[in-house]
Formats: sequence, C-alpha cells, structure tokens
Amino acid sequence: MCGSGRIALIDPTAIVDIKAELAEDVIVGPFSVIGPDVKIDSGTVIGPHVVIKGPTSIGKQNRIYQFASIGEDPQDKKYASEVTRLQIGDRNTIREFTSMHRGTKQDKGVTQIGNDNLFMAYTHVAHDCVIGDHVIMANGASLAGHVHLNSHAILGGFTLVHQFTQIGQYSFSAMGSAITQDIPPFVMVGGKPTRPHGINSVGMERNGISPEDIRLIRKAYKIIYKMNLRLEDAIEQMEDMAGDSKQLSDMVSFLRNVTRGILR
Repeated sequence: MCGSGRIALIDPTAIVDIKAELAEDVIVGPFSVIGPDVKIDSGTVIGPHVVIKGPTSIGKQNRIYQFASIGEDPQDKKYASEVTRLQIGDRNTIREFTSMHRGTKQDKGVTQIGNDNLFMAYTHVAHDCVIGDHVIMANGASLAGHVHLNSHAILGGFTLVHQFTQIGQYSFSAMGSAITQDIPPFVMVGGKPTRPHGINSVGMERNGISPEDIRLIRKAYKIIYKMNLRLEDAIEQMEDMAGDSKQLSDMVSFLRNVTRGILR
C-alpha cells in the first residue's frame, strides 16, 4: 500500500489525502475526493465525483460508481465526532448516489459490509448496519441504523427497513416494502401493509439448496404463519423436525434471537 504520492492511476483532478493508503493498481476517477484514514485494496475502481471519508477500509476488486458517498459521518444526533469506522469487503458493486455511513459508539462503532454485494443507485446503508455476502439492494432501498441484513437477502426497490431490524438469509422484499419487524430467513414479504407471502423457493433453488430442505422450510413457514401458534411453540415444533438440515437449524437460531418480533 502507498500514499497519494503515487499518481499513475489517479486522475489529476482527484484529491487524495497523503494519509490515505491505496494499493498501486487502484483507479481513482476525475474529481473524486479521498480523505485521510482511508485504505483501498487492489483491483478497486473509484469512479468520478466519489467522496470517501475515513476511517474507512475497502477491500479488493470493488467498483464504486460516480457520486457515491462512502464513510461519511453517521446521521445520528448522539454522534459527537468520535472515531468510528466503515469496513467494506471484496467485489462489491456500489452504484450511483449510494451512501454508506460509519458506525457509532452506541453500537460496536463500525458499519460492516461483506463480499459480492450489489447496491443499486440511491441505496442507503446507515450507521452500524451489518451486511452479509451476495446481498442485493435494488434502487432506492434504505436501511436505518443498526440493521442486520443477512447473506443472499434481496430488497426490492424503495424498500425501507426500520432501525435495529434483522433480515434473514435468502429473504426477499417486494418493491416499496416497509419493514418494521424482523424477517425470518427464506421468507418473502410485500404489499401495503407489508406482510409475509410464502418462501423464496426460487432463490433457494438457484443457490443449490436441496429440494428436501426447501420442503422443510415450506413446512416451517406453515408452522409459523398458518397454525396460529405462539412463536415459542412454533420454534419448538421446528426444532423437533430440523434433524440434519442446516437451513432449518439456521432459521430456528434466527427466530430464537429476534429483537423486534417477526413480521406476521
């Protein structure tokens, strides 16, 4: 890694602070601004008019498009300029006008982004969010603070997620969804008001989840949503039939750790 003294791949109109650390093959487009305490690893391409503020670390082979705002201060009135961080993994695509903010001391002080995610134009990731891998946030989808968005989840366009909400793996939201409670893994939601609408069997099939596991998840969905059981009783029934199914075990574990109740 080296500082901004290396200029071969930095457009002459870009501003890169001497305290930023960029791998030698990082590309920085015209009029972009990269502040101190920013680290960018190899193969990452920063488009024109991008602003990156530190402390922020960005992994390998990311692509950040024009007008994105990365690592800005949290939009939290309790924030008092304390040092917090944004961490972005590898191979993420961050499209136009996306904003990602650093964490706050009220949480762990870090906003965390995994690998291989797609953030379409105008998406927003607020302070202290934790995002897994292979996530898609469609245009205009927004996360409030402290949201956990698990791997392979898909948020449709203009989905809004309430703070402290957990979104399970392989879940799916239709466009315009307003999510105010936790969404279990594999569950699809949509409508106004937003309600559950079955399981994301197509997403599961595309990612190699077995027909038997999909059958178990479909049965678990019926236990949660069709049998009028208390959540605790539904979890007990699911545990009894989980067996060696990792997917169903993951679903049970998620349900045992919900923070805002589940959307039902």
